[in-house]
Amino acid sequence: MDVVDRPTVVCLCGSLRFQQLFESERQRLTSRGVIVLAPEAIGDEPTPSMRKALGELHLRRIDLADEVRVVSEGGYVGAATRREIEYARERQKVISSVEPGLEL
Repeated sequence: MDVVDRPTVVCLCGSLRFQQLFESERQRLTSRGVIVLAPEAIGDEPTPSMRKALGELHLRRIDLADEVRVVSEGGYVGAATRREIEYARERQKVISSVEPGLEL
């Protein structure tokens, strides 16, 4: 049996208003053999306690990832995404963006 390298794990972060960008980036990375972790829209507006739980769940995705990739458009990076970027930095994750030249 051949030894197989572990695939890179990338966690997508960003505003869910960019859902189409999330999907296209997920497809692009997956087609290159990358394991992609990303938040999911859950339909109804979450309650404050559910929003907190979903935020914690997303931090666990970042913990599992080798890289955090920011999904944005027009340079928009919201406060929650900035917190996620800082969390990833503290854990020495590679941080990249779908937008070339975006200041993170």
